[in-house]
Amino acid sequence: MESTEMTTEMQSLKAKLRDTWIAGDFGEIAKSIEAGAAEFVARLDIKPGMKVLDVACGTGNLALPAARAGAVVTGVDIAPNLIEQAKTNAGAEGLNAKFDVGDAEALPYEHASFDVVMTMFGAMFAPRPDVTAAELKRVCKSGGLIAMANWTPEAFTGQMFKTGAKHVPPPPGMPSPILWGTEDAVRQRFADGVSDLQLNRRKISFTYPFGPADVVEHFRLYFGPTVKAFGSLDADGQAALRADLEQLWTDNNRATDGTTEVESEYLEVRAITV
Repeated sequence: MESTEMTTEMQSLKAKLRDTWIAGDFGEIAKSIEAGAAEFVARLDIKPGMKVLDVACGTGNLALPAARAGAVVTGVDIAPNLIEQAKTNAGAEGLNAKFDVGDAEALPYEHASFDVVMTMFGAMFAPRPDVTAAELKRVCKSGGLIAMANWTPEAFTGQMFKTGAKHVPPPPGMPSPILWGTEDAVRQRFADGVSDLQLNRRKISFTYPFGPADVVEHFRLYFGPTVKAFGSLDADGQAALRADLEQLWTDNNRATDGTTEVESEYLEVRAITV
């Protein structure tokens, strides 16, 4: 188990991670997977009046469909700019949702506050996975549901992160986020405090109305980790990273009409709390 003590090194790492997700505009990236996020929420069978927490909520890809289903939704994210977008998105529809700036490793909520605690491609990036797992369990009611969507190492997205790491090594002292997409790691992290654990591999598609080269530019402008990666490299390094990413998107593109459609796999985690 990892220590919950906040060392100076961990404080520095968390600050860098926060800056990464504030960079760019993740809301532009989130649009490409809105449909898959809505499908994920639909499978949770959320009922009106349920108290639902969306951890690392971004701009509301999960929170908004849950609120439309009649749930009382709270979203929390480390990036204030994304929280502001989520508030705007919910307000535009008059949905019953509130959004807070907060850390997946120190959720600002009482024990057993929520019927459903969900996260899609979010909490997996917190630097201390055991601390994150403990927090997800802590705020979930007994008999409640924790639902996660985590990129698998084999997924297209897993390969994209590996491509980036070839050019810009990840920060030291942090387990790979895509371990959350492996059955063994999830079983270990939810070994205690869970009465039932279901793991299923699912597919989600990235769709863009332009070709792979423009998709890479889109990520360079809007996806925080890619923004930071390009910003840390000189001109030659940027050219090499761009070439590798363009090749990856091209090789995986299923569209043949000049647009882009790439399928990626994630591990759907459903844990019932004790």
